[in-house]
Amino acid sequence: MRAHFPIASALSLAVLATALVACGDKASPPKAAPAEVGVVTVQPRDLPIIYEQVGQTAGYRETEVRARVSGILQKRLYSEGQAVKEGQPLFQIDPEPFKAALDQARGQLRQQEAALERAKADRERIEPLFKENAVSRKDYDDARAAFDSAAAAVDSARARVKEAELNLGYTTVTAPIAGIASKEARSEGSLVSSTGDAGLLTVISQLDPMYVNFSYSESERLRYDEEVRAGHVTPPKGGRVEATARLANGIDFPGKGFLDFSDSRVDPKTGTIRARAEFPNPRGTMLPGQFVRIFANVGTLKGALAVPERAVTQQQATRLVLVVNDKNVVEPRPVKLGRRAGDEVVIQTGLKAGDRVIVDGLFRARPGSEVKAVPAGAKPAAPAPAPEGAKAPGAEPVRPAPAAKK
Repeated sequence: MRAHFPIASALSLAVLATALVACGDKASPPKAAPAEVGVVTVQPRDLPIIYEQVGQTAGYRETEVRARVSGILQKRLYSEGQAVKEGQPLFQIDPEPFKAALDQARGQLRQQEAALERAKADRERIEPLFKENAVSRKDYDDARAAFDSAAAAVDSARARVKEAELNLGYTTVTAPIAGIASKEARSEGSLVSSTGDAGLLTVISQLDPMYVNFSYSESERLRYDEEVRAGHVTPPKGGRVEATARLANGIDFPGKGFLDFSDSRVDPKTGTIRARAEFPNPRGTMLPGQFVRIFANVGTLKGALAVPERAVTQQQATRLVLVVNDKNVVEPRPVKLGRRAGDEVVIQTGLKAGDRVIVDGLFRARPGSEVKAVPAGAKPAAPAPAPEGAKAPGAEPVRPAPAAKK
């Protein structure tokens, strides 16, 4: 006999089966949004060519102050490390021996002047007698010769007096130029000489303006000349190369200088060419002997395609940049690098105008993947809020609290 089920029971079984099937189905995961990367669009533009080198400062004039006479150094008349004026007394050498020498020279001069007066009187007496044939020709010639000899002796004595006066004046050593006087090289009481190292007393450096000496390679010079001849580089107007300097603490020196010297020969030992820039230094910010970084603007590179240096990656010996194509898909591009321009690098081959090069988010950009390109430096968009009840990444879904039993 066949069993009969009530209609209500059959409907309940159907609903239960439908619920079981629904619970067994898993919702397909949503498609991940494209990664956001910052890009720059390359366009031809003119870039300044900046040569960066390490240089060393030197005074515009650095003069050694030396003793011009030998003697005992009595005292120092200036403060070490302070500014001095031209002609300011710096040292005093014992003047007494030179005063005595001057007195002796003056005494000899008076003797010779007296001898000259006597010779002059003898000549004046002989001349009229010679005209009357009262004395011989020999007497006349002797009188004239004695006068000329006495006149020459007076000139010699006067020169010795002048020399003695100069030597006495040299006992006070003065500053030949204005500048900053260094530490004394000889202490008081030392015997100084007018020759050799014993004559060096101190050094004066003129700090305004200031020189910065540096060198650049022969290859840079050849490359630059070739680019100028090819018309790729425009030299500075009037050939006046502007320069800036950065001090050892990373702060830029306040003021611009200009290159005033470039050597006409290559140093065979180093393969470099010496150059020099002149900077105004009214406040004495730079001191002689400092090491600084110098940046020389030697011209303009015309129509260059350049990207930030951080956009360039390397795979073995190949340099690459990542480009976002028209379909927003990442493509690796091998490139050939040119010269650097600040924090950018010129791309010689591998890119064309209008290419979008990835600069920010390189680690999120995989070749062949789809990305969302935004201008480099833009703040990333905030993630959209998750729908209510949806599972947040890395978090457990919120479960409703169980209903209280009645």
